[in-house]
Amino acid sequence: MNVRSTFVWLLLVLGCGVVVARHGADAQGPSGLSPSGPHTTWSDYAGGADASQYSALTQINRTNVNTLRVAWTYPTGDGANYLFNPLVVDEVMYVLARNNSIVALDAASGKEIWVHENGRGRITTRGINYWESTDRSERRLLYSFENRLQAIDAQTGKSIPSFGVNGFVDLREGLGREPADISVQSATPGRVFENLVILGSATNQEYDSAPGDVRAYDVRSGHLVWTFHTIPHAGEFGYETWPKDAWKTVGGANAWAEMSIDAKRGMLYVPTASPKYNFYGANRKGANLFGDSLIALDARTGKRLWHFQMVHHDIWDYDNATSPKLLTVRHDGKMVDIVAQAGKTGFLYVFDRTTGQPLWPIEERAVPHSEMPGEETWPTQPFPVTPRPFARQTFTEKDLSPFIDDPAERAQLLSDIRTARNEGIFTPPDVRPTIQMPGNNGGANFGGAAVDPEHGTMFVVSKDFPAMLKLELGGASASTWRGAPPTPVPPASTPADPINARYKSGFGFIITSSGLSAIAPPWTTFTAYDLNTGAIKWQEPLGQVPELVSRGFKDTGGHMPKVGPVVTAGGLIFTGTRDRIIRALDVDTGRVLWQAEVDGGVEGIPAVFQVKGKQYVVYCAAARATTHTHALPGHPASTAPISGAYVAFALPDNTTR
Repeated sequence: MNVRSTFVWLLLVLGCGVVVARHGADAQGPSGLSPSGPHTTWSDYAGGADASQYSALTQINRTNVNTLRVAWTYPTGDGANYLFNPLVVDEVMYVLARNNSIVALDAASGKEIWVHENGRGRITTRGINYWESTDRSERRLLYSFENRLQAIDAQTGKSIPSFGVNGFVDLREGLGREPADISVQSATPGRVFENLVILGSATNQEYDSAPGDVRAYDVRSGHLVWTFHTIPHAGEFGYETWPKDAWKTVGGANAWAEMSIDAKRGMLYVPTASPKYNFYGANRKGANLFGDSLIALDARTGKRLWHFQMVHHDIWDYDNATSPKLLTVRHDGKMVDIVAQAGKTGFLYVFDRTTGQPLWPIEERAVPHSEMPGEETWPTQPFPVTPRPFARQTFTEKDLSPFIDDPAERAQLLSDIRTARNEGIFTPPDVRPTIQMPGNNGGANFGGAAVDPEHGTMFVVSKDFPAMLKLELGGASASTWRGAPPTPVPPASTPADPINARYKSGFGFIITSSGLSAIAPPWTTFTAYDLNTGAIKWQEPLGQVPELVSRGFKDTGGHMPKVGPVVTAGGLIFTGTRDRIIRALDVDTGRVLWQAEVDGGVEGIPAVFQVKGKQYVVYCAAARATTHTHALPGHPASTAPISGAYVAFALPDNTTR
């Protein structure tokens, strides 16, 4: 514990007479009541509006975690895939289950209280939002279903017809496009700040996608309060970084992932994705602000305060897919409030939270240029000097996986790698196959980072997942790369109008017949950073592949993770993986201190909370536990029903005090 933390702790001890040691055994308040204060509840997605994925509870800690037992289970009930992060308010838990119903459970027993049915359809699968009035007389759950924002009563589960129009707000309206022709709803919930619910969007991946406006709605009426245009309109900052009136025809630059809020400052931090189309940008020449940026906004008004663009004129789909993390660190002898953003690139970008000034140098370095007609790649890209990347950023023949047993398949992959364009992380896509690493589905992704805000440490889950891109005029290759596909007939000549030419590529995941990535493991890595210094504290594989464990290979990391860790003041990191194993790791070493097997694969973020003096950890174990996550010729992806459930763990009663 540093001097500053010790001083604050002594004040707490003297002021309230309750001593709770850091990483100690008990976080109860007086009379066994649940504690209060920052990071002691789980009423927001990812544990709080700051998206820290951190709990200050310490009842479960390094000394007793190995005694955790199942406290209760609640089946998802329909055989579908779920990766939902539960919310807990008072003694009630809210989950998604049973054909996308919102379900209220007794948080201590898992007993069902009420069910709000939605039916099958597109919903915010990763979480929902909770809001309550100052006097707590009004309590609402807010979520999106089929492109419509809606509110239900958190105490009864009943719809609120006074919200929007007959209980709904159509999110497709007000974007300058025909609403029936677009889809903008994200699978990630927004953020509640005061009486606002702030939403990003998930535009599609195509040329005709909607613009990625960030919008705030009144939680009571559903009325639109403010809009921030991520593709600027005339007269707005950044307009000149696009072609004239690009917002009318170009889409994306959207915030489909998690946003974060500094409630004290009233600042919203928005991570944005690539402009569209993902892999060819002749129709959007320029740097393309605010694509692939971290944007700090006034949460009350939507006014831009500062921004930093991680990728200029993105043609790689290198989204900022993880929530910005808020910490306080000691830097150059001073305590500094920072925001850190992990990217698909494998880079971690760190800034002063108020000013946007990088803590360490970020250099603009020359990168390869495109040879595609009409394409104008940006000549440089930003490279952080510190911290070091958390993911591999190159893929060559020496990196080919040893777990490719078919000699013909290995020979084909080696040939593909040797003949592809391969000039590093920013190699532009081409009609010639082009290697992309960490890949458009690699690096850090949604839910994949957590922090210990007391000690300035950050933990990033990352995926090394190379792709092979190949642009074709008027069509897309398969989403996975399985050796040389049939070569399309090339156009007779360069398109007369390159700006309107629609070159496309599949995502090109390089997957072998085993269902595993073509790169050598580890496929999933967990990295701990000390952001006081920018140094990596430890880096370990996370998860396993059961088929390889049976052959004696245990340190491969899991495959295709969608993993959300949670850090606790008890010195633990709770996480789960697709191998049906949930784990508690030591924050200081990354060593596994406890693990248990559940019936389904685990994705998403667990919830950590306390009810009636007892701490719980709840996982949504309802994902496919298979390496065949993508259909390949002769190797279809699994469609079998999933035996899914929410599984709550707690200490035995005789160890909770």
